Amino acid sequence: MTTEQHYDAIVIGSGQGGKPLAGALAGAGHKTAIIEREHVGGSCVNVGCTPTKTMIASARTAYVDRRSADYGVHNGSVTVEMTEVRQRKQDIVDKFRDGVRQIIESTKGLDLFLGEARFTGPKELPGRSERWRNSPAERRQHLHQRRRPALDPPIEGLDSVPTLDSTSIMELDEVPEHLLVLGGGYVGLEFAQMFRRFGSEVTIVQRGEQLLAREDEDVAEAVAEILREDGIEVLLETEALRAEQNGDGEIQLTVQTPDEERTLSGSHLLVAIGRPPNTDSLDLDAAGVQADERGFIEVNERLETNVPGVYALGDAKGGPAFTHISYDDFRIINTNLLEGGDATITDRLVSYVVYIDPQLGRVGLSEREAREQGRDVQVARMPMTHVPRALEMDETRGMMKAVVDADTGRILGCTILGIEGGEIMSMVHIAMMGDLPYTALRDGPFAHPTLAESLNKLFATLDG
Repeated sequence: MTTEQHYDAIVIGSGQGGKPLAGALAGAGHKTAIIEREHVGGSCVNVGCTPTKTMIASARTAYVDRRSADYGVHNGSVTVEMTEVRQRKQDIVDKFRDGVRQIIESTKGLDLFLGEARFTGPKELPGRSERWRNSPAERRQHLHQRRRPALDPPIEGLDSVPTLDSTSIMELDEVPEHLLVLGGGYVGLEFAQMFRRFGSEVTIVQRGEQLLAREDEDVAEAVAEILREDGIEVLLETEALRAEQNGDGEIQLTVQTPDEERTLSGSHLLVAIGRPPNTDSLDLDAAGVQADERGFIEVNERLETNVPGVYALGDAKGGPAFTHISYDDFRIINTNLLEGGDATITDRLVSYVVYIDPQLGRVGLSEREAREQGRDVQVARMPMTHVPRALEMDETRGMMKAVVDADTGRILGCTILGIEGGEIMSMVHIAMMGDLPYTALRDGPFAHPTLAESLNKLFATLDG
């Protein structure tokens, strides 16, 4: 016997958009249900930001330990125990996830359902609860059931060899002898450098002419230089043709470089080319909700779908797949639904950080994007070797770059590839939000010696 339950609002997914939205709706007096099919807290807490950055911290510790003699501190050899790295990661994930779940379950007027959501009508979903997956064995078994996007063109034999994705690679019990990384985006680069620091040989295979396709050519080349300096082989303009596994268990990946056909041998293969959205099981057709050919739900600038009263936010709608963007999506819907506002995503200033080391922080337009828009721009550039604080820390790899409107002096975008690049970029982000001219940062009396004062010198290069 099925008991029908009526709610004022139903939220599918407990990530960085869904969880606060469900709480806000319940707090406003709306009886609300939140449905989570896989893990409370969403991708960020469970398989995204939290676990990856936790493991990156372990990798950086190994890197700094190996460099300790450069600072006059002499240690013994460095060894990495992957089981301990993984357990540290999982302890933090469990703590964060449990905290999210406690908040949801303690919110008055909010019911949590663990299971698969599927539309049977525009605003109808059958209640079907499943047991909570939480044990390590269940978690690892579930990892292998995750979907992988179709490759274009397809790689012959790839389906017949064992592969890793950005989730399953974090469950390894040992350091790979040689990790092959298919894809030169931010996910591939973060794991490539991480496992190189853990002790793996690493090769990156990138189809495009540069790593990080969204970045300017000079920035991408600076990133490639850093990775090569770390001992990572970076193959650009290289097409993966076929894959197979030999009798010794090694993965053989045949690639076409600009010069020749090569066969790469690796102990593990990470496929890091993105993932499709988890919308295929929702039966969007039953609700009449439109999605594009990749499965992303189509929305307008107010995050409304074509069905009145149905909204999409976070990764399900496409666009920048960042936690802070999901949370800003929540702000927009919250403003419009509960506060009577008229917020939109139009001209939203997007920032992000690639957690390689040194970090790559980016906000606004790149130089290439600005010029493609026909803007008259000035470009400020400076290597990190010109930053006193970076010299004191012996962290001088990278560069700083800013794009400024030549007529108004307003900052259009900024890229910081350097130690704590994300934090320095965020200072520029704040200035852009306040519509400050670049001279405000050029002339700001920032404390010495800090990384922040590097902005004085960066923007002063525009006056030369």
